[in-house]
Amino acid sequence: MRLIAAFIPIALLAACNTNREPAVPIAGTWQLLTGTLIEKNDTTVTDYTRDKKFIKVINDSHFTFLGHDLKQGKDSANAFFSAGGGTYTLKDSTYTEHLQYCSDRAWENNEFHFTVTIHNDTLIQRGTEKIAGTNIDRLNIEKYVRVKGE
Repeated sequence: MRLIAAFIPIALLAACNTNREPAVPIAGTWQLLTGTLIEKNDTTVTDYTRDKKFIKVINDSHFTFLGHDLKQGKDSANAFFSAGGGTYTLKDSTYTEHLQYCSDRAWENNEFHFTVTIHNDTLIQRGTEKIAGTNIDRLNIEKYVRVKGE
């Protein structure tokens, strides 16, 4: 009985450890560093560390993303805002987003399949974005860094 009584406080302390790894390794807040879009023979690389900021938040069942330009829309030529979210599945390195909400409504109710790799605090997400009834059919490669404090 004493052994059990001694074990309970240790178990409670272990359960309160705030430095644990997330239950799902992809869970957390991620800041987008670069986005590369390859469409037909055109490649566009966007640096999200200069004039734009974009984050993705992932918990154990849902994701959301938010992005905007850093001039608060005052530079109309470069004004940018994007938001969306939904549920996802993750099996090994296959990450599938089920986009339920999006500031660009044509993207809603679509599913996107990606391969993800995580190395230390860097996440690379790579996959094809294709939306029926539109001209969107491209390879998207995104490089994120985990936001500190996770």
